Amino acid sequence: MTKRYLIAMESSSTGLSAYSPDLPGCVATGASGSEVEARMRYAIQLHRAGLRDAGEPVPEPHASSSWVEVPA
Repeated sequence: MTKRYLIAMESSSTGLSAYSPDLPGCVATGASGSEVEARMRYAIQLHRAGLRDAGEPVPEPHASSSWVEVPA
């Protein structure tokens, strides 16, 4: 079974950083979007395993996103 977690990517002075709103503290960085995505995939797997090992609940994905347009 797979789960789909939303990740948000932001530019930084050295590349990109990303986080998942559903998994506080789960972050990754990279030089490109594809690198950050791959690192976040791994970080999410580790984060979920760590929560399970600690006996903590693993949050279900629930975050969503959308774009809004505003006058320039």
